[in-house]
Amino acid sequence: MDFNLDPCYHSSRTSGAEPIAQNSRCPCLESPKIMAQARLQGIFTPNLIPYTADGEINEPELRKYADWLIDRGVHGLYPNGSTGEFTRFTPEERRRIVAILADQVRGRVPILAGAAEANVRETIKACEYYASLGIRAVAIVAPFYYKLSPASVYAYFKEIGRNTPIDVTLYNIPMFASPIDVPTIQRLSEECERIVAIKDSSGEIPHMIRMIQAVKPNRPDFAFLTGWDAALMPMLLIGCDGGTNASSGVVPELTRKLYDLTKSYQIDAARAVQYDLVKLFDTMIYSAEFPEGFRAAVELRGFRMGHGRQPLSDKQQTDIGSLSRELQCMLSNHGFTDQPVGGCPIGESGANPTHPAEVSAIVQQVVAELHRRGLM
Repeated sequence: MDFNLDPCYHSSRTSGAEPIAQNSRCPCLESPKIMAQARLQGIFTPNLIPYTADGEINEPELRKYADWLIDRGVHGLYPNGSTGEFTRFTPEERRRIVAILADQVRGRVPILAGAAEANVRETIKACEYYASLGIRAVAIVAPFYYKLSPASVYAYFKEIGRNTPIDVTLYNIPMFASPIDVPTIQRLSEECERIVAIKDSSGEIPHMIRMIQAVKPNRPDFAFLTGWDAALMPMLLIGCDGGTNASSGVVPELTRKLYDLTKSYQIDAARAVQYDLVKLFDTMIYSAEFPEGFRAAVELRGFRMGHGRQPLSDKQQTDIGSLSRELQCMLSNHGFTDQPVGGCPIGESGANPTHPAEVSAIVQQVVAELHRRGLM
């Protein structure tokens, strides 16, 4: 397996691409200077990673997936997050994922790279590497496994803030890591210029309000991102700048539409989209072990995602039919042309009438997909 981490290396066993000459400038470092200073805002997709049949990173499919997301309107990419299963990759694989995306994106959208490692020293090394790629910023989760006090969480991020060559987004996900409380966020924002944002995945609106109230007076440039899809609209309305939302990896068109409608205060239209997004989100997050429901849904949009590295029992297998139906209904209801495998049952509220020939074609596609997955 090729783990060349040179940021100017276009590695792909299948594409036959070659490394760039060592005396030439790396194209992935050619992003405009304004990109490095741009405020973090909009929808950043915490993209899943496709696997090959033998469980390795599927680089060609990852490149294709990144282009598809950008073409459908996401504002940025967020590799090595929770949805991207960062804990299931080696440090070398995590760096390779970001290098691939930096090369493929080439400044079209900013990249917010997950840089959390096992300790502060390795995390700073990851920050240094991602800075060499021209990445916009990194996201760093609070220390996990060991439950730390607020004082220890502050000391951890303070050390990173003093030594990082790249902007840092704090990542608060209290269900998996030590929580970052409001006084700690306020203190870090005032003491560390390189700490420029927070991504909060608690889903708690009052907590987000308290953070904004505490930080904005002294750091008006500080950005607030929500990682909870089910509350994207209300979070934007109370002052969030955007989100890192797993659903955007499945329906980027819909998530971008919700963002635009909410930001332009088209409340009734935004509410309808948020309700649909919650239905999809609940189907994906509760149908299987996270993030397998999202992986199955991305496959239904036409990508070869492969099997995740976490083994699943028979009872944990994703309900492909339910996800297909949910996606089909949402996309047709909102006027999108990309149609996944499956569809709305005839007569379901809000679904468009379907010609019998189209129904037959959909059924054949579903049966073929289930056969391919060994479910029939």
